[in-house]
Amino acid sequence: METIIGLSLLIFALTLFSLFSFKAPMGKEAMSALAGTAIATFLVEAVHNFISGDLFGIEFLQEVGVSAGSLSGTIAAILVPIKMGVNPVFAVVAGAALLEVGIIPGFVAGYLVGIIAPKLEEKLPSGVSTIVGALVLAPFSRFVAVITIPIVDATLLNIGDMIVIASEQSPVVMGFFLGGIIKVICSSPLSSMALTAMLGLQGLAMGIASIASFAGAFANGVLFKRLKFGDNSNVVAVMLEPLTQADIITTNPLPIYFTNFLGGGIGGLIAVYFGIVSNAPGTASPIPGMLAPFAFNAPITVVTALILAVVGGLLGGYIGSTVFLLASKKKVVLKTSQN
Repeated sequence: METIIGLSLLIFALTLFSLFSFKAPMGKEAMSALAGTAIATFLVEAVHNFISGDLFGIEFLQEVGVSAGSLSGTIAAILVPIKMGVNPVFAVVAGAALLEVGIIPGFVAGYLVGIIAPKLEEKLPSGVSTIVGALVLAPFSRFVAVITIPIVDATLLNIGDMIVIASEQSPVVMGFFLGGIIKVICSSPLSSMALTAMLGLQGLAMGIASIASFAGAFANGVLFKRLKFGDNSNVVAVMLEPLTQADIITTNPLPIYFTNFLGGGIGGLIAVYFGIVSNAPGTASPIPGMLAPFAFNAPITVVTALILAVVGGLLGGYIGSTVFLLASKKKVVLKTSQN
């Protein structure tokens, strides 16, 4: 039952996430900024606080990590309006008011500032708009964030908690399906980093998402190479960041998403086998997914898991590409016989 609930809530969250991204004004831009926030805060915190600091004892870098992790709400409230095209001064004003606020309330505040700031600027004289805008938007941003906190705790973070519980109760099933779904999202126009940041995934669930994202990169590489989706530069690019190849992905969604699901699912199972955990939500992408687990697991365990994830990703890519190569050959034979 925990598995069913966890997967159902994940799909529900993904549906909400998709609706916002594609239907809300400037939704894609806002979600892209949220993914950038996760890198600027959670990834920096994971690497420098827990690896450079706890593991290597470099106090200065640990301070860098602690500082970055504590400012997730502030950075979200700044990056989101900037990505939406707002005057940078207004964006910084919105973020400066959000001391000790989490990433999602900061995101909501930043998004609403991104909607109203241009209208406010239009109605005020140019010499007055900056001062009045700053004085109005700062308390507005703080007010929105404060009233959003209990709503986020009761919805998105609760969904994330249920997914975490389901991953612990039924690790094998959740490892495959969660890993597969996260990698498909990673290769879609959506953002797996933004989704995992919104849900606040931690522990084994986030470990699954991280390793799955890394493994799926190699599945993508094999698929692009064998099905001749572009040249070698496209192969490298899709492995590092799938969204750089959005034109190819949207043209060939079925083989790419199918293969990503296989590669991500295998990567998720490997994460479960080695008990990989991560408390850095929002790092579900190939490179962040490779780095963040080192902060929360024994290095030799992570290295072993990553090596096997490469093998698993290559296997998933080979299986997926073989299925569609055979399917394409069958289509050619049928067309030839019909002619």
